[in-house]
Amino acid sequence: MEAEYVLEATNIVKTFPGVRALDGVNLKVRKGEIHAVVGENGAGKSTLMLILSGIYNPDEGHIKIDGIPVEFDSPEDAVKKGIGIVFQELSLVPSLSIAENIFANRQPVTSLGFVNRTSLRTKTIELLSLFGLEHLDTNMLVRYLPLAQQQVIEILKALSHNPRILILDEPTSSLTEIEIKELFKNIRILTQRGIACVYISHHLHEIFEIADTVTVLRDGRYVCDAEVKDIDEDFLVSRMVGRPIVDMYGHRDTTIPFGPVRFKAQHISRAGNFADISFSIKGGEIVGFAGLVGAGRTEVGRSIFGAEPIEEGTLWLDNKPIHPKNPRQAIAEGIGYLSEDRKSQGLFLDFSIRANVVANHLFDFCNSNGFLQERKTVSWASKIVSEYRIATPDVERPVKNLSGGNQQKVLAAEWIGINPKLLIVDEPTRGVDVGAKSEIYVLIRKLAATGAGIMLISSDLSEILGLSDRIIVMQNGVIVGELIASEATEEKVIALATGAKQGVYAL
Repeated sequence: MEAEYVLEATNIVKTFPGVRALDGVNLKVRKGEIHAVVGENGAGKSTLMLILSGIYNPDEGHIKIDGIPVEFDSPEDAVKKGIGIVFQELSLVPSLSIAENIFANRQPVTSLGFVNRTSLRTKTIELLSLFGLEHLDTNMLVRYLPLAQQQVIEILKALSHNPRILILDEPTSSLTEIEIKELFKNIRILTQRGIACVYISHHLHEIFEIADTVTVLRDGRYVCDAEVKDIDEDFLVSRMVGRPIVDMYGHRDTTIPFGPVRFKAQHISRAGNFADISFSIKGGEIVGFAGLVGAGRTEVGRSIFGAEPIEEGTLWLDNKPIHPKNPRQAIAEGIGYLSEDRKSQGLFLDFSIRANVVANHLFDFCNSNGFLQERKTVSWASKIVSEYRIATPDVERPVKNLSGGNQQKVLAAEWIGINPKLLIVDEPTRGVDVGAKSEIYVLIRKLAATGAGIMLISSDLSEILGLSDRIIVMQNGVIVGELIASEATEEKVIALATGAKQGVYAL
């Protein structure tokens, strides 16, 4: 008799020094099911997946595959027993081909021990055909593939081991809405073949679009299971955070009019990135920038910030022309930039919270002789930790030891702390749980309420639609349309971003 569940994890416990990461967690997944696992940062999702993939051993609890108890001696052992995992950070080697990445260290060989190129190509095409990509050149280096196709290659790499269960950890974190829909189509193809998918995401709308069942974790404990068709977002949020979150994106007080134009870009260009871009942002206004990956939104933001200075055109701040040649000059003018990649571009991970939140305005904490006043920095950092609700025992904790949501709040505090006239926020909630998202949205709105202009760049359409007062859509380095918030819909934004016929909404 076939077991009811292809995967069962029962009463899983895992303790690290000073932290009980998992405390009696359960997960039961059926064959061919898309089973979501949700929870805030620190809920235990990643630890559970690392146990299921053989990287960690549980301190207590049992795991079964097809009703048979199993233990994993290593990640390789987990693969042999039917577990495949695709991590959020892609593990592909850019300088290797599609085929070499999918069958890394496992290429078929001839009787003489040489790589059997014919067999390797045949096996690769067979896998690519699962997702309708058999037309791709198997010898193409993966660096030349769009990010969405790189994600597919990562999945095929896991599928090449014939897993019974495929774990997908934040698979859409770097994808556009169009690419996400393509990924979902591919996931459904897998489940039709009987593969069970465990799906982890901070984007709750994705759960309702793709998942059959959901397991909720909170503070390392199992909360509940639910059939997705029987619940709504409020149900999930309240169980994830232990409290209801009403009105995720908040609202601007419309009784207070926008201030005068705070920032203006006139016909700015940078060769190979964007051309003839013109827009303005009023005081208190949040202007969202939407578009597909590669549309040029981030490049515009970085150029305004002086990281990759504009080559043509003019920038104005408070009716004064500015010419930032580097980020230091931009900061001095009153421009802040919350980077899309907090780990490599935004934070000093090995440094403390205190060091990070003062790093971009050190002179504010120096005495008349130019020496840094440590007591002043401690006081400021303590205020930030309290105000931004950063979970930490003290301000000296290295930022790398914080959860993703708390890291993002440190980054937000760093830039909001300079009281910018214009703040560019690029993917402000990427990889952040729903509770931290809500708090970051409140911070953005509070800054706007002080009269700052906000340039919001996001691939999350819900975020763009929920926060923006106006939405500017870019495609291939140019602005193709603009929508006011009351008229904007997901369909209209996507139509503009892709050049579809609905683009009649363009300027």
